Amino acid sequence: MRILFIGTVEFSLRTLEKLIFLKSDIVGVCTKKSSAFNSDYTSLTPICELNNIPYLFVDDINAYETVSWIKTLAPDIIFCFGWSSLIKKELLTLAPMGVLGYHPAALPKNRGRHPLIWALALGLKESSSTFFFMDEGADDGDILSQKEFSILYEDDAKSVYVNVINIALVQIEEFLPKLIDKSYTRKKQDHNLANVWRKRGKKDGVIDFRMNSNAIYNLVRALTKPYVGAHIEYNGKEISVWKVEEIKYDKQNIESGKVIESGNNTIVVKTYDSAIKILEHEFETLPKIGEYL
Repeated sequence: MRILFIGTVEFSLRTLEKLIFLKSDIVGVCTKKSSAFNSDYTSLTPICELNNIPYLFVDDINAYETVSWIKTLAPDIIFCFGWSSLIKKELLTLAPMGVLGYHPAALPKNRGRHPLIWALALGLKESSSTFFFMDEGADDGDILSQKEFSILYEDDAKSVYVNVINIALVQIEEFLPKLIDKSYTRKKQDHNLANVWRKRGKKDGVIDFRMNSNAIYNLVRALTKPYVGAHIEYNGKEISVWKVEEIKYDKQNIESGKVIESGNNTIVVKTYDSAIKILEHEFETLPKIGEYL
């Protein structure tokens, strides 16, 4: 089975490594030379060169030149694991077996953008690792493999990212032989159960201390590394915050956003319902007790 691989992030690298380990016939790789958009961008060039796999740097995956190059490789199937733009019909129908995509959410629920970030920001307790055959819609194609996983209170973006990679690698090892011998099955999605998460913007990462403590905790852990980080707007600057802790605080006549403790490189700030302790941040000088954030 001839596989054309598309990807440009850490997840892409790890899955490509797995496919090579399983002695898959990777006939070519489409990737990016660099990316200002993907905070988890990873170069696939070294592994391609090490394994003598042809690769093409791509800006527009649907461009005539890209599609023409892929046609010359005559893939039986295309794997698209870690790509941020939609694939159009010409490429979707190029390979006889179609395009296999990946979405770390419980499809048909939670289609759309930033699935790991939204899951953490919304405080979800579970999600799924889903491989599906791509269609012209967003994440709406038939499911090939889906495995649920739990999201613990202690989890953050990095730990969940690592977890979904490990789960996905197990799934690949399970379904790859079925794709090769054509014994796989496809499960149609129930579109009546679907919702679509929107694209997040910079203002979605602003910590507003009028939020309750748990909402702030979820926001910070959702956006921590490898993502861009939540931030506080302070003295005209954006201050990144990487880790916080929920603190019990009973005084209800203190305004939200007031600094109630400051020292040892940590800050405790009053929230709507309690308080938050900021543990990892990029303040050059700590705000003083009594200041407002």
